[in-house]
Amino acid sequence: MKDIKSSSTRGILHAAAGKDKFTLSRFEPDTKLKPFVEHYWVVRYDLQEDNPYTQTVLSYPNIHFVFEEDEKGRRALLYGVPTTPFVRKLQGAGRVLGVKFKAGGFYPFWQQDVSLLTGATIPASKLFGQDVDAYADTVLDAEDDASMAKQAEIFLLERLPEYNEQAELAGAIVMEIINDRNIIKVEQISEQNNLSIRQLQRLFRKYIGVSPKWVIKRFRLQEVAEKLEQDDTPQWAELAVQLGYFDQAHLIKDFKSVIGQSPGAYKQSESS
Repeated sequence: MKDIKSSSTRGILHAAAGKDKFTLSRFEPDTKLKPFVEHYWVVRYDLQEDNPYTQTVLSYPNIHFVFEEDEKGRRALLYGVPTTPFVRKLQGAGRVLGVKFKAGGFYPFWQQDVSLLTGATIPASKLFGQDVDAYADTVLDAEDDASMAKQAEIFLLERLPEYNEQAELAGAIVMEIINDRNIIKVEQISEQNNLSIRQLQRLFRKYIGVSPKWVIKRFRLQEVAEKLEQDDTPQWAELAVQLGYFDQAHLIKDFKSVIGQSPGAYKQSESS
């Protein structure tokens, strides 16, 4: 199982503080699963001698299939795209193996509108049947992170779905948005892909789970948060224009509506 050496923490708010509280490793999927799975990830933490730690994540538009263990026991869950920042309180000791599906990559397994999962967390047995609950022991008892990922992969390979062209298209458009900073309006995506805005919205509702506008806004706000953590004196007016905001005030309003703090307060809380 090949690990991914990426050190990217984009979307993990106050990531530097989190590094002292938990470990994060990532692994590549098998070639057969690459149309569907972005990577496997493993988080481990042991805070039995420390205070609980709350981690907030400004999530990507991806579905996660998770095997987790903490003081409450073991579970196999499906996490839809959160409508608000994802907040997790870590206490005691625990470990989690997650399958991060590609944007659009979960639909071939799910075969329903992915928006049905948006903002929700459900037992994985709703999709995979009761066998998945027993399989949690196989994953969580594996000897190391790579072995945990391998066991999750075996489970998915036994349930390999058929390729879906429309799901692939939806995922490719999401990648366009994240990789092209110049995309700041839904109309741009519509023109580039020769789809009406209505068609685009239906495509995203079915295969991604959130709207194109949500995806654009989320990636740009991730960029703002990342900028705050890397730059002591960000040029707000210039950044606002680059990210497609009418002015600095609109950027700050958007940031506060999603994060719950103004950029200034967020920056200050980083060092508190």
